Amino acid sequence: MGETLPLFASVLLSTPYAPARDTLVRISPEGIPARPLKPEEQYRFHFDMTRCIGCKCCVVACNEQNGNPAGINWRRVGEVEGGYYPFTQRHYLSMGCNHCLEPSCLTGCPTEAYHKDLATGIVHHSAEACIGCQYCTWNCSYGVPQYNPERGVVGKCDMCHHRLFDGMAPACASACPEGAIAIEIVNTREWRANHVAANAPGLPSSGDSISTTRITLPRDLAPDTSRVDTGRMVLEEAHWPLVFMLVLTQLSIGAFAVLWLLDLFAGGGNVSQPALLSLAMAGMSLGASTLHLGRPAYAWRALRGWRRSWLSREVFLLSAFAAAASVDCGLSFLHLGLRAWIGSAALLAGISGIFCSARIYTVRARPAWYSSYTLAEFFATVLLLGPLFVRASLPQAPPWMGWAAAGGAAAQLLTAALKFFWLSQAELFELRASARLLSGRLRGFFLSRLALLVAGGLVIPLAWNGRAAAIGAFAAVLAGEWLGRWLFFVSVVPKTMAAAFGEARKAA
Repeated sequence: MGETLPLFASVLLSTPYAPARDTLVRISPEGIPARPLKPEEQYRFHFDMTRCIGCKCCVVACNEQNGNPAGINWRRVGEVEGGYYPFTQRHYLSMGCNHCLEPSCLTGCPTEAYHKDLATGIVHHSAEACIGCQYCTWNCSYGVPQYNPERGVVGKCDMCHHRLFDGMAPACASACPEGAIAIEIVNTREWRANHVAANAPGLPSSGDSISTTRITLPRDLAPDTSRVDTGRMVLEEAHWPLVFMLVLTQLSIGAFAVLWLLDLFAGGGNVSQPALLSLAMAGMSLGASTLHLGRPAYAWRALRGWRRSWLSREVFLLSAFAAAASVDCGLSFLHLGLRAWIGSAALLAGISGIFCSARIYTVRARPAWYSSYTLAEFFATVLLLGPLFVRASLPQAPPWMGWAAAGGAAAQLLTAALKFFWLSQAELFELRASARLLSGRLRGFFLSRLALLVAGGLVIPLAWNGRAAAIGAFAAVLAGEWLGRWLFFVSVVPKTMAAAFGEARKAA
């Protein structure tokens, strides 16, 4: 009865009501902290699960405030349930940006479009600096940044900072009829030491980026409470420009390594034309990769974040490889010296570029990518396609190239088999869900990829020596690698917050 009158008054005044035991600072009538920030403090959201009724007024208010279409929600509401009949429970989660202490969206952005405000702790995103690479949407475990294809940029919750500065609560907090959302002040040092209050059923671990959102859970929450959307999954975006770019750049680097070593140490004769062909494919793939961007005219901005973004490093190193390899080809035409140094530099840049390519995808928010199998898969493509391309391009290719290709195929097959076994035996839901996709809905594509690897990488190179057989083997394996890279993108099940009942589980 002690809290009934304050709660009734809060409803009449349409202001958030927070009991004293859950409040770190006094809340003003406007639903925001009543005092300024002190050193080592920042603003954060507080979400009270005991109050939320799942009405999604916060979602509507956020969209209206920020002018977003219905399909793009910077604040979302999900559902969790637990218990056993007749004592079952259903609760709701309302989540915007968590304004993390270690925001993964910021650390991975190649254009430095994100910054964490030192005065308030709010993580801001600049649409002007964004090129629409969508790397941040892969990095965030909560699926907070969302890509707007009409604008070609990403957007996210900024805590309605303009409203805060005017003394008003964010739109989501003002619209909540139950006062389930409020703004608080948190001491960042204390929170970094213990952020367990940011965890809740239906959410990824707060340790991924140290979320600052505090969640009040029901006292009688059933121990088996979990998200309601685990039974339905959708395929992720294929990202076709990246599929072709990754395979062709890895092919080009592998082919350059074989041709350069063959010409330099084995007297391979005139290998300039195949080298130029492989470089042309690399150049076309790098150019086509800009089609993945929402604003391709600003692709050059991807070099800004080289100090912390693997994407920036990949762009720089692959461009350096193409430049050095082109110089090496020019020297081969002119029969000039220095090829050993130039070729070594090109090869080092290419290998480093592939390493950076793999690191782009080894992010916590994509558990199936977050392993050494990603690196092994990328380098196995180099070992496989490089010798097969040279074998198909040169009229008199050395016999050992067939064995080299077989070794690359065996490495790729072993990587695929071990990765699938790891996925299927893992305890983490997202990993097992990826295995379920590969063995269920994508089973035909997965088996076709393996069959193409066996036929083009093992059977044909070891059974036939003719030029036609070499071309056929290369075509089969190239198709298999493109198919494998497509599966790499579409079968990953990302971490994100729980969806509503009836919605498929997917990233934002």
